[in-house]
Amino acid sequence: MASGPSEADEPTFSELDGVRYLHFGTPWVQGGMQINDPPKLIFDYTQQMMAWLLFLDPPRTPLAIGTLGLGAGALARYCLRYTRSQVRAVEWNPRVTAACRAYFKLPPEGPRFSIEHEDAGLWVERPENEGSCRVLMVDLYDAEARGPVRDSLAFYQACRRVVGGDDEAGMITVNLFGEHESFKRNFLRMQEAFRGRVMVLPELDEGNRVVLGFTGPPLEIDSVAFEARADAVTARYDLPAQAWARALSGNIFMTSAKKKVLHF
Repeated sequence: MASGPSEADEPTFSELDGVRYLHFGTPWVQGGMQINDPPKLIFDYTQQMMAWLLFLDPPRTPLAIGTLGLGAGALARYCLRYTRSQVRAVEWNPRVTAACRAYFKLPPEGPRFSIEHEDAGLWVERPENEGSCRVLMVDLYDAEARGPVRDSLAFYQACRRVVGGDDEAGMITVNLFGEHESFKRNFLRMQEAFRGRVMVLPELDEGNRVVLGFTGPPLEIDSVAFEARADAVTARYDLPAQAWARALSGNIFMTSAKKKVLHF
């Protein structure tokens, strides 16, 4: 693992049509913010990173949300605005945090929000972080964006322990590139780490593909309830949850008696 951020990790910025973007000195976009509506998730893949809302309900279930990789702070801003959960951001580059505070309206740290400057691969391995988050959103890319910078089997196994392992229902969402050579490697390692309990959302036009991993007791829900949950998420969180549910339900529901039931 690298010892710390280099010159290649220096934040740079651009703006176009009311959106401010974060870069690391390359054309690759590391995050963005709609200037007149900072909490809004402007990229389809960041919206998909919130697909865990189909299965976990923050207002009813107290949970802590972890984000590995701060980017432009989009997921942290959104979760602080639209949920009551605690949000823990892990970002190895303090310069990214400073840029988010100066240019991306990152909320101040407080009782609900903390930032830990550490390599995500080390953070998930720490015993004190086992079971510390019910949700973990992983978006770890460097300036070249050639694939996640943390993608080992050991890393995904440690992520599983962070969200509860066998004992408690938890979820991880990971931003991958569907057509990239790194996708299959990461998907297979997630499959092994999460013991086959992995779902994949459709690839987006930008090439991103979000993978969901599950922990805890087996899920059992009928398709009608699943669709109702998607409707509720769409209404409450202004996210295209109905499209996610349609994409997932074609592969995860099995006919049981006279109704379709998810066993996962």
